[in-house]
Amino acid sequence: MSVVKKNLVLLGMMAVGKSTLGKIVAKSQGIEFIDTDKIIEKKNSMTINEIFEKKGEKFFRMEEQNVVLNSLKQNNCVIALGGGAFMNDILRKNILKNTVSIWLDVDLDTLVGRLKWSAGRPLLKNENKQQILEKLYVKRKGIYKLADYKISCDKLNKESIVKKIISIYEKH
Repeated sequence: MSVVKKNLVLLGMMAVGKSTLGKIVAKSQGIEFIDTDKIIEKKNSMTINEIFEKKGEKFFRMEEQNVVLNSLKQNNCVIALGGGAFMNDILRKNILKNTVSIWLDVDLDTLVGRLKWSAGRPLLKNENKQQILEKLYVKRKGIYKLADYKISCDKLNKESIVKKIISIYEKH
């Protein structure tokens, strides 16, 4: 009989690598990987960008809440959250109570570099991406720090981050 483990939730800013790292961790652990943004896109047959444009952020956040709550009902999963999901009180309380949560953090310059050419980020539609990112980061990091663990990813390669995530997860 396999042991039921808490879900592992990866959170942090857009472009920190939650989906990329989550897939690798899930595969190495032989468990399911859930990308909540991908589920929302599939369910709505639209990109996150299109959902924001056509239905608005409020609609997206409600969809996000439903999808994340459903994902949290699974067992033995790695769940990659969208950048804003952990800001939701209902989701955050549920995640902190029932999962192992890890905040993947990178510094602002790294984020700006990764997102410089990104057109697919609805909250970065404006010309001054750096300013918007800075405001978002400052606002969100105060909430992100409530996660069970934090990994500063700046000076680490993918393999090192994956090892850290797995070692944290295996303690639970």
